[in-house]
Amino acid sequence: MLSILGKKTTGFCDGVSRRGFLKLGAMTIGGFTLADLIKAEASAGTGSSHKAVINIHLTGGPSHQDMFDLKPNAPVEFRGEFNPVATNVPGMQICEHFPMLAQMADKFAVVRSLIGSAGQHSNFQTHSGYDSRDLASVGGHPSLGSVVSRMQGSHHGAPPFISYNGGEPGFLGPIHKPYKPSGGDLSMNRSLTESRLGDRTNLLTSLDRIRRDADASGQMSALDAHTRQAVELIVSGRVGDALDLNKEDAKLVERYGKDGKNFLTARRLIEAGVRVVSLNWGSWDSHQGNFTRLKTQLPKLDVAMSALIQDLHDRGMDQDVTVVMWGEFGRTPRINKTAGRDHWRKVMMAFLAGGGMQTGQMIGTTSDDAGEAKDRPIHVHEVFSTIYRNLGIDTASTTLADTNGRPQYLTDIRQPISELV
Repeated sequence: MLSILGKKTTGFCDGVSRRGFLKLGAMTIGGFTLADLIKAEASAGTGSSHKAVINIHLTGGPSHQDMFDLKPNAPVEFRGEFNPVATNVPGMQICEHFPMLAQMADKFAVVRSLIGSAGQHSNFQTHSGYDSRDLASVGGHPSLGSVVSRMQGSHHGAPPFISYNGGEPGFLGPIHKPYKPSGGDLSMNRSLTESRLGDRTNLLTSLDRIRRDADASGQMSALDAHTRQAVELIVSGRVGDALDLNKEDAKLVERYGKDGKNFLTARRLIEAGVRVVSLNWGSWDSHQGNFTRLKTQLPKLDVAMSALIQDLHDRGMDQDVTVVMWGEFGRTPRINKTAGRDHWRKVMMAFLAGGGMQTGQMIGTTSDDAGEAKDRPIHVHEVFSTIYRNLGIDTASTTLADTNGRPQYLTDIRQPISELV
């Protein structure tokens, strides 16, 4: 199995231990996932454009008021230990532990008044925009990556969606799951030659003989061709090469920092043709020792995110690649007795960069204690509508049929954030 490990996380307050990772999958017997994606590209003719998204989930719920919405004039029980610092955008301030990001604030935007959290320790909402219980009777809402897989297919044969143990396809069905491992490491294990993979393909043909004999439409024969094309892609190693950071300039790898290598991998996967890459970073469930934890995490995030943003700009990818960073909720305004902050679903933040958006701004304000959206509350669905817009998908008119044949919109609030577009 091939995994790209993210930063190791600790157990959350719900008792579940999680570790973030990206996984690259291989063909599975009976699955033909990659082959079907290639088939979708060929039939839909959508493989020529390459708008893309890097979706970063800050696992556990980041402390919004200690990162991008500091309240230095609030009473001590609310304000926290950190001070705001000026950025290269006049009037725009962020946490003192983000010195590198402060020098490139013109290249990102922060929504400080984000509402609509489902309040769950889960990445389901940052994948789909919805509560995991919505539309449960028909499989649930699909993740953004699965929608992109369904609507735009693969780009140059790369899987459209690679994710870290999440990103459910919902009512779109398993063909649009994120690309995941199932068996050997087909990208790095060069002993899996084209001949050996060809033998596996022939075995699949034999196993499907009964269905093939009954198929008068020729679909099974077409599937054979797309399966063989998938084999050729795996043997060529294009996506596998993207995962090998030894092929990257050593100075650039160093610039991302020890804890930012999965950010760099995400950029390389996008270059290889992946449309949506989702990953998580860090452990943010800071019920205790919030500031002690952040003093370690924020500088590392500063290094990794600033490297990613600059890298995308240097490569001319900033107009096409949207970066979004957020979590499942914010943290309580009042600091608790163990110097922590607890879950707070009333307001949180979203960090956005690239995508051709109007950056260099803070959008929305919160109350004096950062506990409520005050000016310009923005719903999670508006962020998704913005991301879909950046991908060339119009949420105002686009629907997808659920398993009962009913049309479902991609978001409930279908206008993108006007300040960004």
